[in-house]
Amino acid sequence: MASIRAILWKKKKADKEHPIVIRITKNRRSTYLYTGQYVAPKFWDEGNRLVKSSHPNATRLNQLILKKLSEANGQLLESEAKDDYESISTIKKKIVEKKKADFFLVAERYLDNLLKSEKYRQYKTQKNRIQKFKNFVGKQELAFREITVFLLRKFETYLLHQDKKAPRTVVNYLMVIRTVYNRAISDSLASKDSYPFGKGKIQIKFPQSEKIGLSIEEVRLLENAPNLTPPQKHAVNLWLFSFYFAGIRVGDLLLLKWSDFKDDRLYYRMSKNQKHDSLKVPEKAKAILEFYRQFSNKNNLVFPDLGEIDLNDKKSLLSRTQSVNRNVNRKLQRVADKLNINKKLSMHIARHTFGNISGDKIPIQMLQKLYRHSSVTTTINYQANFMKKEADAALDKVVDF
Repeated sequence: MASIRAILWKKKKADKEHPIVIRITKNRRSTYLYTGQYVAPKFWDEGNRLVKSSHPNATRLNQLILKKLSEANGQLLESEAKDDYESISTIKKKIVEKKKADFFLVAERYLDNLLKSEKYRQYKTQKNRIQKFKNFVGKQELAFREITVFLLRKFETYLLHQDKKAPRTVVNYLMVIRTVYNRAISDSLASKDSYPFGKGKIQIKFPQSEKIGLSIEEVRLLENAPNLTPPQKHAVNLWLFSFYFAGIRVGDLLLLKWSDFKDDRLYYRMSKNQKHDSLKVPEKAKAILEFYRQFSNKNNLVFPDLGEIDLNDKKSLLSRTQSVNRNVNRKLQRVADKLNINKKLSMHIARHTFGNISGDKIPIQMLQKLYRHSSVTTTINYQANFMKKEADAALDKVVDF
């Protein structure tokens, strides 16, 4: 059984005023929450446990006392509703934390966890998004109850029309805000009552993005591109090698080791979802591998782009990978311009190109294996961008007369 009441603390200050505190008692043990306010004993109503009306600030002080009592009672009820036992000190800690908690404080803890987990790419991205939200609200502290549907709609409009963000990028901003809010609820630092997400509020919906890949003819242009500089040729080799393996991502591509190739098969673990698989090495890929056997590095990597970097230093590895990707993409675009390929050419487009050429020729379960997707639903949604045969045939039936 637990009880909560306001009391006037007996210990006196020099000016003879006493502190008003909230006493929480559970299982015959008590803890105290200080209100920060003091009154002389003559102004304290012991029967009602409130400040007497004769005090000049009685109304405000009593409103504060009732608010503190309500906060403590709410946390106590929440504790007693749980199956797990919570000590009186734990209840006090949660009340104090809830009082101090603000969105940006919880966001900092979220970012710290990403750092501790060595998720440097995600940390950098989410930190920038949270900072932009902080700049938008123009406050160093933001209570969770202040994050309303109205505020988020304003932020969404700002991102779309003033900051010129793509709709899919705007969704990512809303997602990180929702993630931090959910963490606060899980830690009892925010209430579900003021939650701004869900039906009839802010709903997270991913807009369909346009995925455009190269055609077979455009891939052939890359395979036979003449008069390329050595850096351009290297960029094309990386792109083609990725394409030959169903669009292996650049972060995984640059980390491929010679030891990953056995009996004309590639064995590797995909970094994004840790899915392990093996694929046959196509003849075209063998030719590229043969070219790179002349290079060597201490990490036994197939491609020399990461140099002598310490592969265990994930932060430096991420920075180097991003730098290589930017440089390769710039060279790829110059090659595309030279070959009159009127599409934005980048390493990521290798994956789209595989999807575009495979179209609806390959069973979806096999595509799931080639893409190394964890869920077939992901494959279906991804490949829907490139499966156009049935839609084209249906269109022809109507307009070809």
